Amino acid sequence: LGYFQIPIDPKDQEKTTFTCLYGTFAYKRMPFGLYNAPGTFYRCMMAIFHDMIEKMMEVFMDDFLVFGNSFSTCLTNLEDMLKRCEDTKLALNLEKSHFMVKEGIVLGHKISKKGIEVDKAKIEVISKLPHPKTVKGICSFLGHAGFYRRFIKDFSKISRPMTYLLEKNSPFIFSNECIQAFRTLKDKLTKALILITPNWDQPFELMCNASDYAV
Repeated sequence: LGYFQIPIDPKDQEKTTFTCLYGTFAYKRMPFGLYNAPGTFYRCMMAIFHDMIEKMMEVFMDDFLVFGNSFSTCLTNLEDMLKRCEDTKLALNLEKSHFMVKEGIVLGHKISKKGIEVDKAKIEVISKLPHPKTVKGICSFLGHAGFYRRFIKDFSKISRPMTYLLEKNSPFIFSNECIQAFRTLKDKLTKALILITPNWDQPFELMCNASDYAV
């Protein structure tokens, strides 16, 4: 729904030409799959809500998050956002919309006044995965687990036995060390802590550390 709301300049429509069983056609509105479509759509959203972003709402592609520190403030901000959509003829999907909630899933994370948590539904899927038997399987697992790496201290260090198998010319031997790393990551994901906003009244200490394989 999002991309198709952006019209394509008539002189550029021929660039989207495709042929199928029913004939040859060209898009009049921006479809998925075009190389510049994501960037174009995001610039469009930023242009529409430029004066609202970080003040009353956040935008990531076609995901909108409107917030407020009280019910009345949130209601006012929501009204302003919907009015902007109406003025710019931007259509929203009602079935995917949630209004006036205290918590919700945003970009794969549970957001609430407590902070940021992992999405339990996604973690449940990861926790049931068998240990990888191929390089592709390792990439898939690390991709899923890595999405929540901010919740796991020393993620790079723990996952090192598996990432070693991704290196060129490394023999694929899923050793006991790899199995332990796999189990540790799954265990830490199921017990992931809540990330909260920092206390800006307290001093900050910057600690830097690096090694050959972890940061």
